[in-house]
Amino acid sequence: MGNMDIKTKVSMKKLVLLLLPVLLLFAACSGNSDYSPKPRGYFRIVFPKKEYQQFNGPYPFTFIYPKYAVMEKDSTKYRRDKKLLNMNYLLNMQFPQFNGTLHLSYESITSKKVFDELTEDARKFAFKHTVKATAIDQGIIHNPERKIYGVYYSIDGNAASSIQFYITDSTKNYMRGALYFNSTPRIDSIQPVLNFVKKDVDTMIKTFRWKGN
Repeated sequence: MGNMDIKTKVSMKKLVLLLLPVLLLFAACSGNSDYSPKPRGYFRIVFPKKEYQQFNGPYPFTFIYPKYAVMEKDSTKYRRDKKLLNMNYLLNMQFPQFNGTLHLSYESITSKKVFDELTEDARKFAFKHTVKATAIDQGIIHNPERKIYGVYYSIDGNAASSIQFYITDSTKNYMRGALYFNSTPRIDSIQPVLNFVKKDVDTMIKTFRWKGN
């Protein structure tokens, strides 16, 4: 019986020695009441220098756009009802380094009915993002000297599109723009990029001209 007691005491001693480091580690972690998880980190973004060039293709309009963007024809068959779509004037302003695209679509105004349908479409396209948006602000675009009129929609929150607008001379010409990033929308991660690209969109609108006006 005495031998059994000695063996038991030896086994208990080994068990305590094995568990001691674990107990000390647990006590150290428990005592650190100031611990908090690290915030989510994002890759550092290197922004290019702001440099611009003239867009002056075989289109009824011209504007200034950044040199780090790429202009190309849109290969999408239909962006709206085909009765209101001019297939020759669908353009994309690509921002490859930011995985973003400013979609541009031009339409000739042939009647007041067409004009009303186009402007109402622009409003609907902007407000369809209400589900994800925290706010949608509308700004008036107004430059009578250049015959530039329109509405600028700034969409806050995790919506797929953050900027939409249309500009028109109210009689012959209409242009709609919509900025999209080709990734899951997370405003906390794309906000620096959005602020950077927004300046390019604003520059495009400020320098926009209708040819022949």
